[in-house]
This record gives sequence, C-alpha cells and structure tokens, in this order.
Amino acid sequence: MAFSLHRGSTPILISTPHAGIEVPDAISARFTDAGRAVGDTDWHLEKLYDFAPPLGLSLLCSQFSRYVVDLNRSPDNASLYPGQNVTELCPTTSFDMEPLYLSGDEPSEDEIKERVERYWRPYHDALSAEIERIKADHGYCILFEGHSIRHEVTRFFDGKLRDLNWGTNHGASADPKLIDFIYDSTKNHAPNLTQVTNGRFKGGYITRQYGDPAAQIHAVQLEMAQRVYMDESPPYLWDVERAKATKLMLKSLFQDLISLKL
Repeated sequence: MAFSLHRGSTPILISTPHAGIEVPDAISARFTDAGRAVGDTDWHLEKLYDFAPPLGLSLLCSQFSRYVVDLNRSPDNASLYPGQNVTELCPTTSFDMEPLYLSGDEPSEDEIKERVERYWRPYHDALSAEIERIKADHGYCILFEGHSIRHEVTRFFDGKLRDLNWGTNHGASADPKLIDFIYDSTKNHAPNLTQVTNGRFKGGYITRQYGDPAAQIHAVQLEMAQRVYMDESPPYLWDVERAKATKLMLKSLFQDLISLKL
C-alpha cells in the first residue's frame, strides 16, 4: 500500500507526503549508501501527529520514501522554484548533493512514469477523494501539509531556517485570515519558536495544486525545522523534551482550528 489513511470527523486533513521510509528491494539494490540511508526523510511525523485521529482529524501518511518518487512534485517534474536548486520528481541526489544511485543505475523516463502510476497517483487519488469527502460533509476543507527539514541545508537556502515556515503560495492557496489565525495561535502557544510565512518555502505541489479558497479548499504547508523535535544528524533520534513541547503546540493549534469557522 502506498499510503495509510485515517478518516476523521472534522474539516481538517493532515497530509505527510515525505514521512515514508520504505524502498522496494529492486530500487534499493541500485542505491548508494546515501540512498539506502533515506536521510532526507521528514522523520517521525507519524509520531509527532499521532494526536490527530483522537481529535477527529483526517491523517494521510506516505509509506514509501521520497527517494522512490516525490509525492510533493508535479508528475511532469516541473520546478516549484524556477532558477533555484531543487530535487527532481525521482531524486538522483540527496540534499547534500550525494548521488543516490550507483553510476548508470539512475531511473529512465519510462521507469519514472511507472513509479508515478504505482506510488504517486494512489496517494493523490486518496488525497483528492478525502478533500472532496470533507468538503461535502462540512462545506469546506483545511488541508494541512506537514513537512520537516534540517534547519541548515546550503543547497536550498542560506543561513538558518526559521523554526516554523508556513507556505500558502503567496496567499493563493488559503484564505489570508486562516494563515493569520494559525500564525497567532502558534505564537500564543509557543512564543519561543520563530516563524515566517511564504519565506524560503511557499508551499509545494500539493499546496499549490489543491488549495482553492474560492472553492472552500484551504491548503497550508508547514515546513518545520527538525531541531524543534529531534536530532538532525544520523541516526535522527526523537528528542523527548523538545518533541513534547512542539507536539503540545501543534495539538493546541489544531484544537483552535477545529473551533474556527470559515
């Protein structure tokens, strides 16, 4: 199965397209050590958001690594940030520019198309269907894209990343009052965390593709600096104390969102 889905009872859907770590054996056999380490995973998100089902939130989680196919990229491999260094639909290098495949074993165009059909499309079919179900039940849907990344990745940005990086495609994917509400709620529950909206990360393919405020579908991406809940170096361990505070902030945010009427 390419994903797991818990259907909730509220208007909120959390999607975690980069949380998976599985790699099919036939692909792993062609990987370098860097590829098999799947180091660019959005680690531990299933644990960070495990409060979602009890709160009545829908939760969609990927099972396969972004190294197999990136669920947050366009199926035609169009760049999300033209002119900037980005990874591909089927990445061939890590965030640190290490080759993921043994020389000559990179996926062909035909193989990439096959991966889209086998792994990418089922996730997006489930995502689309759950958005429509929620909208039919509640009149609107809040799609929350959960992501995390090391706070320093020179390939993608200079300096250090803010703790919480909100993306709404420059306001096109969600009602502005929603992101203002999220920003204020987060500041109230975790004033020590730094945050920015539409900074280096403005929302990936999913945020931009599905967010449609005019149709009452509001998509917001959170790119969280991993330092706020885990150790960013191998073996990427969960940090109990940091994670406890961050998890409480997220849970409080979603409790506030449940009470919000759009």
